[in-house]
Amino acid sequence: MPVGIVTGGSRGLGLALTRALAQRGWRLVVDARGRDVLKEATGGLDGVRAIPGDLADPEHRQALVEAAGERIDLLVNNASLLGPSPQPALVDYPLAQLRRVYEVNLVAPLALAQLALPRLGPGAAILDVTSDAAVEPYEGWGGYGSSKAALEQLTAILAAEHPRLRIYSVDPGDMRTQMHQDAFPGEDISDRPEPEESVPGLLALIEGSQPSGRYRASEIAGSDP
Repeated sequence: MPVGIVTGGSRGLGLALTRALAQRGWRLVVDARGRDVLKEATGGLDGVRAIPGDLADPEHRQALVEAAGERIDLLVNNASLLGPSPQPALVDYPLAQLRRVYEVNLVAPLALAQLALPRLGPGAAILDVTSDAAVEPYEGWGGYGSSKAALEQLTAILAAEHPRLRIYSVDPGDMRTQMHQDAFPGEDISDRPEPEESVPGLLALIEGSQPSGRYRASEIAGSDP
């Protein structure tokens, strides 16, 4: 039974991926900040252990890795923080909140990877969820977008340093999620696809043998291993 950690597993893409992996027989450790929401979302899933907490907390990260056990086959860094809503221009961006965005979106994924790496065997995978905001300069997205750009570079360097592993940045594309709604308060986002539509692309990376790198979920879905 393969073993994985999925952060941000109470809703959106994290929950959709957790459900898909659980159906495939994975044993999973998942987290989210909201205890009740996480419990309700994952309560009926076999093989899923939910541990609520804040990824910026070192003790919480340690608890996730310890719960996974001595062998970890997959680490999915999906949890992210949008920052202020609506998104402010950089000239007005509160620096305390910017530090918090970087702590959750950049520092915490690296810190969790550092803990997990000794337990990842050859061929194991780290999948860092990114965004097109990492490569496109969208007005008002300076905090979130720059944190994801930094995460992508961090992921690429980690891949160069650990060639025995498969280490990916994956852009899931636009999705109908709470974070996306928070980014566009008051707007109708019903035309965005559900997170489940991005899951096949993530599974193609997790279950395949593609080399480390940056991928778009829509492009990798259905490709040959």
